[in-house]
Amino acid sequence: MEQLPTYDDVVRAHERIASHAHRTPVLTSRLTDAELGLSLFLKAENLQRMGAFKFRGAFNALSRFDAEQRRAGVIAYSSGNHAQAIALGAALLGIPATIVMPHDAPAAKLAATKGYGAEVVRYDRWSEDREEIARALAEKRGLTLIPPYDHPDVMAGQGTAAKELFEETGPLDALFVPLGGGGLLSGSLLAAGALAPSCAVYGVEPEAGDDGLRSLRAGRIVHIDTPETLADGAQTQHLGAYPFAVIRDRVTDIVTASDAQLVDGMRLLASRLKTVAEPTGCLGLAAARELAERYRGGRVGVIVSGGNVDMARFARLLSA
Repeated sequence: MEQLPTYDDVVRAHERIASHAHRTPVLTSRLTDAELGLSLFLKAENLQRMGAFKFRGAFNALSRFDAEQRRAGVIAYSSGNHAQAIALGAALLGIPATIVMPHDAPAAKLAATKGYGAEVVRYDRWSEDREEIARALAEKRGLTLIPPYDHPDVMAGQGTAAKELFEETGPLDALFVPLGGGGLLSGSLLAAGALAPSCAVYGVEPEAGDDGLRSLRAGRIVHIDTPETLADGAQTQHLGAYPFAVIRDRVTDIVTASDAQLVDGMRLLASRLKTVAEPTGCLGLAAARELAERYRGGRVGVIVSGGNVDMARFARLLSA
């Protein structure tokens, strides 16, 4: 295993991506604050380039390629957001990109990935192993594999979102971070440890995909079957080894949110903050609302991780 990233790596990642990534806004709602009895700060990574925080880690990792790696190309596997992030980052840097995506990936995410110029290789998420497919292609074609979360450069890049949040808001009492494979949460923990050491940091995953919670309790990475959840960006079967090494030692706790809570979060963001978030992007908000009493009178941060949801699906979910 390579050395785990530190906050210094987050700082260097921020310098690398500064001229390419958006410094996304921090959104607030006085009505929501009044209802919850706290001050809520929402880091709107749904407004990031390609619609999610994933651009940060992908671009940071790609920007560190040497000349031979850039010539040969990159390969990644993803249900959507990491796919788009790698595809866009590679296009900006002139690197050929191949993305392994499931047959049931959201149409909007598939179209965007292809639109950025990447070659897409499809697979069945229920019967095939995307990691095996990607590794085999990488070896056959001489490509560099950048996984969606289990990579020090990806983790450092994702941590820049929390870094920006703390820089804008100052110290927070709690931070709620969506959790799939652990790249965003581990990077956020690095930023919190340096900028807000007294801040409680929670990972939030879908109820059906609680592998992170099980892993934290067991003290080892627990593997689960692919979960059935609206949060397609968090349909991971296990945490990454690098993220878990950080999460295990630093996270306050891992909690879960139901699909119904995610839809409620989407509705709140659309109606009050006039912003579109995908179900996965609302994991942190769902938990912050559920645990509001614990932080009454305090200052609470949430990372809204992405907004890549098909509009027809968005309308169906909110009208149900």
